[in-house]
Amino acid sequence: MKVFELFPKRFGVTPYIFLVYLFMPLFHVIHSEKQSMAVIGYGLLLLFLVTYWSIYNSTEGTSVAWWLSVQMMVIVALTLFYSPYNLLLGFFTSNFIGWFTRKKHFKWAVNLFILILILCLGWLYIQNGLPDILFLLPFLVVMVMSPYGSRQMNERFELERKLDVANEQIKTLIKQEERVRIARDLHDTLGHTLSLITLQSQVIQRIASNPEKVGIAAQDIETASRSALSQVRELVSDMRYSTIEEELAHMEQILTAGSFELQVEMEGMLTDLSPLQQNIAGLCLREASTNIVKHSKATSCNVQLSVGQGVCTIRISDDGIGMAKASRGNGLRGMEERLALIEGELLIESENGTCLIIAIPLVIKSEEVVAL
Repeated sequence: MKVFELFPKRFGVTPYIFLVYLFMPLFHVIHSEKQSMAVIGYGLLLLFLVTYWSIYNSTEGTSVAWWLSVQMMVIVALTLFYSPYNLLLGFFTSNFIGWFTRKKHFKWAVNLFILILILCLGWLYIQNGLPDILFLLPFLVVMVMSPYGSRQMNERFELERKLDVANEQIKTLIKQEERVRIARDLHDTLGHTLSLITLQSQVIQRIASNPEKVGIAAQDIETASRSALSQVRELVSDMRYSTIEEELAHMEQILTAGSFELQVEMEGMLTDLSPLQQNIAGLCLREASTNIVKHSKATSCNVQLSVGQGVCTIRISDDGIGMAKASRGNGLRGMEERLALIEGELLIESENGTCLIIAIPLVIKSEEVVAL
């Protein structure tokens, strides 16, 4: 059940505090010489309260402009027929004028407000002379300036509100990106190890009649399962960086278990790559080896790794059936997303088998240290 609120909660106690200023016109109405004038005065004050409440509970548009017009007419009536000091109620209107966000509406409202004030001053000068004008003049100057200050303050509040909304959206996007990262890490990391366990299980089925080989294969499965457990722990505790050498060793392990022939050619120093670049390149190698075992139907794989001329290039090719141009699963998309973090690129050639070409720009170490 919605709780009734006299004024919107976001304004706090401010709308209630400003009502204190109505005691001045109420005093002049109570001391009216004629009873009929007092009754009319009470009605005008009640109408002012209605406009006050309506503006706080309205959005910008014709409704606010309408209620401001009525409010200003009430102030003019209280000023001309009860007390010239009631013109100070214009501070309410000047504050509300600052709520207009559209520049065109704001200018129209300010100009109309100034015109009404000038007309009221002219009437008061004719009726009461110069003393009342001189007394009210400093207040009226502040009153004319108030809409500009009020508008700037409201713009700042609106910017803060939008900033809060943007921060919430950023938090949501960060959570979504973290979910994607975890899913990608699980796919790239555990997918490799589980594929290895599957291959080793198939090997056991083929050599079931040889107890010694079964025992060795079972030990390999145990090693792989422990590796999977370790990988899960690393993911939970913020995955450590792996090196290309480590991933090449893992790649050799899974391809050997699948009866694949692996050749590795290396040129250049891998130390030129940062830990982050090595980690991403290693995960790409891991995903590539998993894809070869699962989908390529190849018999051999060749990895060429070269570092020089400001770029590290990794070519991973097999002699399998190749792949369709539009066939890109989660693994390849994950590789592209990871490489994008380090401004790397992934090219795919599929003619006589599949060839993945990974290009990673090298970062000069001095610049990298400065960046950190």
